[in-house]
Amino acid sequence: MTDRWFDDAAGPVVRPYAMTRGRTRSATGSRIDPVALVVAETPADAAGEARPPAFPGTAGTAGGTGVLGPEHLDIVARCRRAPQPVAELAAVLDLPVGVVRVLVGDLVEAELVRVSRPVPPAELPDERILRDVINGLRAL
Repeated sequence: MTDRWFDDAAGPVVRPYAMTRGRTRSATGSRIDPVALVVAETPADAAGEARPPAFPGTAGTAGGTGVLGPEHLDIVARCRRAPQPVAELAAVLDLPVGVVRVLVGDLVEAELVRVSRPVPPAELPDERILRDVINGLRAL
């Protein structure tokens, strides 16, 4: 019996640059942080199912064909269940973070998702204050 090459062993059939149509940045041009949360804003139809519309106004542009790809739909579906960090989406979808950044940027441009920026470390509360609050709660 000869060994056969099955689809599971083949690895990714479509190269990442094909998913983004050769782009390394989304049309918005903004760089999306890997820890930023992606929140879906997809309208639902009467049955509660997400309606995946085409990208508005992107037909014929360098950025796309005006149609959502399967990876875009996967991202929207996962983010409809719960907000997801970009890095988590990349891990779950088994795609490079750079590809997911471009795909999320496309979805932001199409107003299907929004990205909540991470809090800068300088704006986080001081650890000493948090310890004082915890100690105060324990004293109650």
